[in-house]
Amino acid sequence: MMNSLIRAAGCVSAHAGGAFAEQAHAASAMHVSVAPGPLSWPVRNRRKVQSGVGLIEVLVAVLVLSIGFLGVAALQVMSLSTNNSAMARSMATISSYSILDAMRADITTAGAGGYNTTFAANACPAAAGTLVSAQLNQWCSQLAKNLGASAFTKGTIACTGTNPVSCTVTIAFDDSRAGVGGSSNQQIVTKGML
Repeated sequence: MMNSLIRAAGCVSAHAGGAFAEQAHAASAMHVSVAPGPLSWPVRNRRKVQSGVGLIEVLVAVLVLSIGFLGVAALQVMSLSTNNSAMARSMATISSYSILDAMRADITTAGAGGYNTTFAANACPAAAGTLVSAQLNQWCSQLAKNLGASAFTKGTIACTGTNPVSCTVTIAFDDSRAGVGGSSNQQIVTKGML
């Protein structure tokens, strides 16, 4: 008796399960037929909106990188101009020491004012066969080579006294390309005792 009840309950549940399965199948078939219509528009619209976001992000990244590269290029240009200015000042200092050393070889003439002169690097004094004229001509050529053969590049020597001889060497040159701190009439003044 118990077995017959279990079988009857199984048949009912199987019959109910079959009906449920049919309803689920019908619902899923209905869902499949309904899903492509109204749900497809929002999904496609969302994809269209999100597809442009990547392009905007790339454009913003390119803009930021471009600004950064322009900043680095400006920094490099400023660095080169200040390095050129520092090199020009160093060359002017070396040139002033070179003429002081040359005058030490002829202290008597330097003390008598034989080297006292002012000239521009584009009009160097001629080497007239004397030690003074040869050294001044060589010094002027050195200034023209290192600082530019122009009217802005000038060398001035002023020596006084006899024992010791006190000399002031002034070198003027155009340093306007150095940017901030540069001047068209930059001067390096060196004082020395011979």
